[in-house]
Amino acid sequence: MAASPSTSSRAIEGDERQPLLQGELDLEAKTSITPLPVKQLSVLCMLRVLDPLAFSQIFPYINNFMEDLHLTDDPSQVGFYSGLVESAFALAQLLAIYPWAWISDVIGRRPVILLCVSGLAVTTFLFGLSTSFSAVMISRILAGLFTGNVAVIPSVLCEITDTSNQAVAFPIFGLFWPIGSIIGPLIGGSLSNPAKRFPAWFDYPLWTAYPYFLPCFIASTVTVIVLVISYVFLEEVCSLNVSGPTVERDAFGSNHDLQTPPTYTKSPSVRKLLRNPIIQCLCISGCAMNFVTTAFDVVFVLFCYTPVESGGLSFSESQIGYTLSISGALAASLQLFVMPTLLRTYDHAKMYTFFMGIWPLAFTALPMLNVIARASADGDEGIASPQGEIVLWVSIVLCLCIARTGFLAHSLNMLLIKRYAPPFALASTNGLVQFSICLARAVSPAFISSLFALSTNKNLIGGRLWVVVMFFMSIGATAISKAITWCQPREV
Repeated sequence: MAASPSTSSRAIEGDERQPLLQGELDLEAKTSITPLPVKQLSVLCMLRVLDPLAFSQIFPYINNFMEDLHLTDDPSQVGFYSGLVESAFALAQLLAIYPWAWISDVIGRRPVILLCVSGLAVTTFLFGLSTSFSAVMISRILAGLFTGNVAVIPSVLCEITDTSNQAVAFPIFGLFWPIGSIIGPLIGGSLSNPAKRFPAWFDYPLWTAYPYFLPCFIASTVTVIVLVISYVFLEEVCSLNVSGPTVERDAFGSNHDLQTPPTYTKSPSVRKLLRNPIIQCLCISGCAMNFVTTAFDVVFVLFCYTPVESGGLSFSESQIGYTLSISGALAASLQLFVMPTLLRTYDHAKMYTFFMGIWPLAFTALPMLNVIARASADGDEGIASPQGEIVLWVSIVLCLCIARTGFLAHSLNMLLIKRYAPPFALASTNGLVQFSICLARAVSPAFISSLFALSTNKNLIGGRLWVVVMFFMSIGATAISKAITWCQPREV
């Protein structure tokens, strides 16, 4: 559908204030539906699994790993060191993510993706062979330096889709992050310390000396397999210095059909990108969003690991792994069965705020699990009755369902980036927003781990100070997310 003369002229002249009317976008989507690029989408989905797989497979055993390193005699301080490990990864990612995104705008997506996947495979392998806290930290820092794909892969998805098929492609793509979050904890929870768990098969010096190597080896092997598949089938989609008809966006991301050959435009600087109000809002809100969501992930594992009498659930490694896998399964179900309909029906910015508003409830629901665990204990030994176990696990599923609904904000954040990013700086814009997200991820684990330890050790507000703090921080993050609606360019 051709744009009106006035709209086309404004687009060509570079008017950055006038978006394409939403009605034109809707009519275009209805009259012309672009087929999904199945092969490329399949490769991207496999790549999407790798980061959560490598990251989440350490969660079930990381606290035990820190205990085995004898870093402290106080069990309540173990979570602090676990938080440092997670923050080290995020801090390294923070430093590397924008450079990788900028490089992909210059040399293309494919070489950056292949290099980052190769680094992820090696660093995951090295983590399993670590025998000291310094080795653990070094391997996680190196892993963080090779996580540029969190900005580059979504950029590829934006480039191979349009408004006619993104309501299908984005939920399918989003489905594979929770799939990685399902597989990772299952691997980490089931295969850690195999010499003790499966002595008939793994009672050998290698598995005794390196009790957490097997899950890392499995995750690294899967990464290598996907690397080979990507090398064979992944195509370069970043068009640099191409000519011919194209669809161009203005600085606010509004689409304009042009029948004139495009000219290569140099990727703008960080300062220039941040002058765009909507990109500012996406960066600030993305930071707030990820601080809250990362804090929930970290504190949930600590909560499960903490003894019941100290306010937790006293779960074992395998139970934590199963719980995290349930969480991933819920997230996958929401992405597959709920998200496509929501994307077609509701305004994306308003949905983003709605999902952020769920987080105060998610944090408030966690302490109730401890109340249920205490109430379900049968007898002086504190062992839960079968009926109590059922009630507890049903409650855990409900709590995680609330949290995974809130996590849908991540998919909305990616769609808003696609909508408003300049096309010649898509990965750079993605990298800038991801930088803000990783900034929160670098701070959040250590913050919530320390807050959790302080709350339980000092029995502040009955050991629930962390709940109160995160409740109000979640409300603040929700308020920040509303700025995206205010910053959206208005239709005329």
